[in-house]
Amino acid sequence: MRGASVDVKQDYQLASSVQDKAIAHVNLERYEEIGAVYYQQGGIDFFNLADGVSRQSYQLVLPENTRVTAFAKSMAMYGEMAYGLSNGQFQVIKTDYQISYPQDKRYLTPNILYPLGEAPIQLDENKSSISQMAIQQTANGIMVAATTADKRLLLGIFSSSTNIITGEATLAQEIFTLPPLPNEQVASKILLDETGQHLIVATDNSQIFLYKIINPASAQIQPPIVIEQGNITAVEFLVGTGSIIVGTDKGHLSQWFLVRDDNNVYALQPVREFKSLSGAITQIVPEYARRGFWALDNQQNVGIYFATSNRQLFEEKMPLAVDQIAVSPINGKALLLNHNLAVTVADVWNKHPEVSFSSLWEKVWYEGRQQPEYIWQASSGSDNFEAKMSFVPLSIGTLKAAFFAILFAVPLGVMGAIYTAYFMTPKLRGIVKPTIEIMAALPTVILGFLAGLWLAPFMENHLPAVFSILILLPVVMLVTGFIWSKFPTSIRTRIPEGWEATIVVLPLILCIYFCVTLSPLTEIWFFNGSMRQWFTDNGINYDQRNALVVGVIMGFAVIPTIFSIAEDAVFSVPRHLTQGSLALGATPWQTMVGVVLPTASPGIFSAVMMGFGRAVGETMIVLMATGNSPVVNFNIFEGMRTLSANIAVELPETAVESTHFRVLFLAALLLLALTFVVNTLAEIVRQSLRKKYSNL
Repeated sequence: MRGASVDVKQDYQLASSVQDKAIAHVNLERYEEIGAVYYQQGGIDFFNLADGVSRQSYQLVLPENTRVTAFAKSMAMYGEMAYGLSNGQFQVIKTDYQISYPQDKRYLTPNILYPLGEAPIQLDENKSSISQMAIQQTANGIMVAATTADKRLLLGIFSSSTNIITGEATLAQEIFTLPPLPNEQVASKILLDETGQHLIVATDNSQIFLYKIINPASAQIQPPIVIEQGNITAVEFLVGTGSIIVGTDKGHLSQWFLVRDDNNVYALQPVREFKSLSGAITQIVPEYARRGFWALDNQQNVGIYFATSNRQLFEEKMPLAVDQIAVSPINGKALLLNHNLAVTVADVWNKHPEVSFSSLWEKVWYEGRQQPEYIWQASSGSDNFEAKMSFVPLSIGTLKAAFFAILFAVPLGVMGAIYTAYFMTPKLRGIVKPTIEIMAALPTVILGFLAGLWLAPFMENHLPAVFSILILLPVVMLVTGFIWSKFPTSIRTRIPEGWEATIVVLPLILCIYFCVTLSPLTEIWFFNGSMRQWFTDNGINYDQRNALVVGVIMGFAVIPTIFSIAEDAVFSVPRHLTQGSLALGATPWQTMVGVVLPTASPGIFSAVMMGFGRAVGETMIVLMATGNSPVVNFNIFEGMRTLSANIAVELPETAVESTHFRVLFLAALLLLALTFVVNTLAEIVRQSLRKKYSNL
């Protein structure tokens, strides 16, 4: 699987009128036309990415005798940035790009917005200098956390509203003092998650503290987590703020999840480690809308990683010094900048990093989960969604559906073929064989429709009848045959040889009728009125659309294939073999077991494998009758999702050339390979059986 590539296209020197050129942040907009540099003391330069020509410049108006002491940014999709000041105040800005089309050509005009107003906001009443800051857009408003020079930890919740009549803006705010770090430790980095429930504080002695701030007035701090791979030099949330990437002075990179336990308490847990860089990590840059990130060390090495697939996609030492990296929201370009304002613009190819062998076939620990799992959930309505594309649930679902269908179809198809070809009278065979074979012409969408709308509810409401029928029908057939054998010969000879099957038809119909009729009473007598609830009480999940329904209805779709091929194989056994066996004193049944079955075994095996291949590739029945739940089990009372049904459901809705689109085609290739392997093995076994019994 191809990694990423970074191709340097141009270098130039950025001109700026800003006096203090210490850089706080750089970024690119989604059209990859304008770059922006945010300086530590409030200056902002916008420039054309193609040639470095200045597009616009701004300078924040700071209170007199104050300076910027801290800078923070929210998730890239929100875009808020905060400047902490030496007098305990802060100011929030947001970049906006106005699009116009002079002469039918797109033109971007950068602008600065003030979500909480242009005037700085007092966060610390003691007017102590702000040392570290964090800002995040949440459902409750903009949250700002800060540490002060005197080692206090503050949290503010701010929201601005405008009166539609007067046009006056009103700022609502709540400010809380959180429990201090133990042992007077100094915070080196603080982060807020977008749920507004957690605050993460990294300290200068390689410890990470997690604050639970869902109720800020009674915030709780958890015991520290010690990073043993070096001193923490960089910490950032990935998109969605469900996990953090921690970098150390030894170049070590690791991912930590916010994991919830059974008591609904979150804790940070280490999940995976990435290939280290050779120098100390100085910057971690999360990608805009997926779980990838860039890492920069102090030796000019740049690495590109993807968290879910645990891949290092790129690592290279840059020819020029690099202090800041910006990646465009569509991951097509990168901007590299050093403290001398030397700019490097690079084209980036980093498509489909989500996919690796481990992400497709091994357990993966996804954000929000308590442990590694096999999951297929390739799309969602949220931009923060982490794609989960494991082939294991789909492969197991495919085999599960085929297994239960074959389990139902093989005994009926093969036994029916043997009886029809060898024991049944030619006249009755001429009726039965075409009737069963014409079942193959029944559209599978009709079978799926019947399974979903009639059979599944019927089975759910008559579970005792279903199990009674499966158990009692063979018993009724044996008992009927035994009773018929005890009838006087004068009566038995009235039924011509080969028509015996007609005798069991009425007992079977009566058995089914009584099982269905007595089903409600059986539930009352033995299962407290509901067999489904009895399953639930005993820890067995029961879904209305499950493998039992699929096995029965898909079995009917597979039976004609198995029956037709197996019946032809049995009927094609040379007559001189059976006549010779009978002439030597063998009974018809002994002849069947000892002569006919071995001779017809290659054809019967081919029939079974053809039926299995037919079941593996079935789409409409499993699409309509399984519930399409990608679960990893062989529980007959739960549904499944098969490869074919998954392709049919998701391919029309996925974006062309997306990772999801390509993985679906890979699933189709996997399905083709599975059927190819099954057919190849079937042919090998068939040839082996044919060679073994060819001398009969």
